[in-house]
Amino acid sequence: MMRAVKSGLLFAAGLYVGGAVAQSPHPQTAPYPQRPVRIIVSVAAGGGTDTVGRSLAQKMSERFGQQFVIDNRPGGGGSIAVELTARANPDGHTLLFSSSTFVTNQLLYKVSYDALRDLAPVSLASENAYVFAVNAAVPAKTLQAFVALGKAKPRGFNYASSGKGGLVHLTGELVSVATGIEMVHIPYKGMALAFPDVISGQVHVAISSALTMLPHLRGGRVHGLAVTSRTRMAALPDVPTFAESGYPGFEVTQWYGMMAPAQTPLAIRQMLQREISRALQIPEVRARLSAEGAEPVGNTPQEFAVRLKDEFAKWAKTIKAAGIKVD
Repeated sequence: MMRAVKSGLLFAAGLYVGGAVAQSPHPQTAPYPQRPVRIIVSVAAGGGTDTVGRSLAQKMSERFGQQFVIDNRPGGGGSIAVELTARANPDGHTLLFSSSTFVTNQLLYKVSYDALRDLAPVSLASENAYVFAVNAAVPAKTLQAFVALGKAKPRGFNYASSGKGGLVHLTGELVSVATGIEMVHIPYKGMALAFPDVISGQVHVAISSALTMLPHLRGGRVHGLAVTSRTRMAALPDVPTFAESGYPGFEVTQWYGMMAPAQTPLAIRQMLQREISRALQIPEVRARLSAEGAEPVGNTPQEFAVRLKDEFAKWAKTIKAAGIKVD
């Protein structure tokens, strides 16, 4: 009788423990995180990448009960941050938060790593698209009309970018490749310096975020021809996408995402992704993203991996077709 009671108590205890594990929000063999988590950010404090990264770090610290500490490591076009992350112990306690330049820099510069081999995706946190706009003097109100003008007069139009080799520069070249028109690239040290020349008519085309472009669009100083997102922007519902304008598959967004050293367990990366996705639904975080002109994503490690491979293929093809080289 005593043996039966004892067995019953052990069985009940087993059920209790099993139930507790099943109900844990982060079930796994070893607790995670076991100590503060270092998030290496590839730029200096301030700006979109850092702002979004800090918002997520704060919410993840609250959720996990461990500090997620931002470590800004600018320099080398982001390569310093990537190298530090790639060499770190793949236990989930060192992460990288970077932007689209993570892809393009490897294609443009000599680096000591292979991003697809040395890092493992966690989640694409957010992204924002660009607006392709012309100054008010350009006699085109649609992308189709602009392309027709560009084909009739090769190299007759120029476009401003925020710097050689940057995503805006590459987007301009991708437009040329996709449409078959040839535009002259004029690099500036930031789009804020370019807009006066765009508005005055010295530069024909501006490619910039909706957040930057909106005041000029509303003032009638520039005219939006297309957006580079897959779907129309909520802020610009009357501006069609490139796909709607006759260029299916055309999509460019500046994105911010989290990665980990290669061999970081998928279970840890999935756990981090779930918390990133949850944090992106918090009104405070969404407000910060909106202030940066960004939209939340929060996709899975597997989905982010596919996106990264597609990005590498797209920009490698564009850089080769345009013959882009940086000093």
